[in-house]
Amino acid sequence: MSFLDDFMVRAALAGLGLVLATAPLGCFVVWRRMAYFGDATAHAAVLGVALSLGFSISLFLGTLVTALAMGVLVSSLSGRTFAMDTALGVLAHAALAAGLVGVALIDGIRVDVMAYLFGDILSVSRLDVGLIWLGAAVVAALLIWRWQALLTVTLSPDLAHAAGLDPRREQMILTLALALAVAVAIKVVGALLIGALLIIPAAAARSFSGTPERMALAAGVIGSVSVLAGLAASYHWDTPAGPSIVCAATALFILALLGRGVRI
Repeated sequence: MSFLDDFMVRAALAGLGLVLATAPLGCFVVWRRMAYFGDATAHAAVLGVALSLGFSISLFLGTLVTALAMGVLVSSLSGRTFAMDTALGVLAHAALAAGLVGVALIDGIRVDVMAYLFGDILSVSRLDVGLIWLGAAVVAALLIWRWQALLTVTLSPDLAHAAGLDPRREQMILTLALALAVAVAIKVVGALLIGALLIIPAAAARSFSGTPERMALAAGVIGSVSVLAGLAASYHWDTPAGPSIVCAATALFILALLGRGVRI
């Protein structure tokens, strides 16, 4: 196998670019127990795909706006009318179902729904790679800018108030970062696997990282190895690339659990 094959180079660059966003963002998802929140935002991306195709607008823009709207809606409803898990369950499944129905109803356009559900990283273009890296860089920059504030809010909302921070504002920043990550990830791993790439590397890194910064760095390393190992497995055994990446991340998570207690 040669990673100099053009489509494999693009796939590797796309996956590594995505990890740039998902590694630090996934740490906050794990710390704040927002796994279902990430899934709901990712499922909304399928509705964004349908709206993008129906109104002939940019796929990236459609998924970004829809994912962001989902995040804002869930944040607004939770704790008021519904419990968080109830709001997430209703909205996530409703958005996914509406997106699939919407795609099926679009006339004159043949759409590979499986590609949006499970990703199609091997078909990314140079333009896709550039967009992924740009979006991931924005997410990483946003998290670096608000890193200490987000950590404080995650640790204790009361402490955040005492420090002059607004927890709701920091939540909105995190929601925006998550929506951006979903928008750039839809082509790489698909709506159903975005949550896995957010959570599994961060959860694996948590087993042996002593500080938040080391956990984010370790999650980035684990995510990067998962991407390259998953692509290698897909190339050798002709398996779906997106699921192969998630399987590789899961294997590293199991190894991390077996070696639990080791600190870096």
